[in-house]
Amino acid sequence: MNKIHRLKDNRDFSRVFQQGKSVANRYLVLYHAPNQLEHYRVGISVSKKIGIAVVRNKVKRYVREAFRTSGIDSFLSVDFVIIARQPAVDLDFTDFCCHLAHLLHKAGYIRK
Repeated sequence: MNKIHRLKDNRDFSRVFQQGKSVANRYLVLYHAPNQLEHYRVGISVSKKIGIAVVRNKVKRYVREAFRTSGIDSFLSVDFVIIARQPAVDLDFTDFCCHLAHLLHKAGYIRK
């Protein structure tokens, strides 16, 4: 995922949480809100409750790679925030991709 596709500013996270919509499953929560740019951006939140730094970083890498390979249109003007829940730690990458794709499908951004 390119750096232009990353959501980093705290104000942007707050805007997505307040103005956006959310979909969730047992493993992930996906917030989404329109932006004024010509591309999507993704913010990732992994709580310290998930585990030690090695585990949290693994989950973040899974999110970035799963999002990159999800087939979402790169010119979509949407900000996404993905929050990992505790059971996401036990998933392998293939299952993780399936669960993220399911959320993107529920939100209406990809077809299954």
